[in-house]
Amino acid sequence: MTFGRRAVDIVLALLGLLILFPFLFLFSLLIWLEDGRPILFIQERVGRGGKKFPMFKLRTMRVNSGAKGLQITVGQDPRITRVGYWLRKTKFDEFPQLLNVLRGEMTFVGPRPEVERYVNQYTPDQRRVLDLVPGITDPASLKYYNESELLGVQEDPERHYVEVIMPDKIRINLDYQNSRSMGADLSFIVATLSRVFGGHR
Repeated sequence: MTFGRRAVDIVLALLGLLILFPFLFLFSLLIWLEDGRPILFIQERVGRGGKKFPMFKLRTMRVNSGAKGLQITVGQDPRITRVGYWLRKTKFDEFPQLLNVLRGEMTFVGPRPEVERYVNQYTPDQRRVLDLVPGITDPASLKYYNESELLGVQEDPERHYVEVIMPDKIRINLDYQNSRSMGADLSFIVATLSRVFGGHR
């Protein structure tokens, strides 16, 4: 990552946290009222160069349910709380990843970081995606904005994810890197915010 991009990341992350603080406070209160603590869900993900880091999210599943079942969420997953379902649908649960951006573990536009279980299934060619800094949003995330619903209609959701969706996401992100620009990154940020706040599909 260049110095210029890193500087932009820091400024935008600080600005975002400042603007979103009232929302984060409200969402945290709703999570606590429905299901207690903790408020944050911290999950180990694999970042650039295969380095692991703790990725932050607002907790959307019931306490201690993260270790049960799949590491992907499918349709009306019973592990998800009522508040959590709404947070996931709007993507507001991703807001705390601005902290990951400040820490230098993530950027705004880059491939979404995976859990180790799925990274271990990458082919040698797919592992090239680990040369990139993971991001909060990317072109693949916009294409699969309703991923949970897509998986919910599959007979074997995890197999479909590993064999169909995950490879396509990696392909999209590797292709994007060949023509990446600050202008293109900004367009993906705007498109993501449009879906989050506008509810567009």
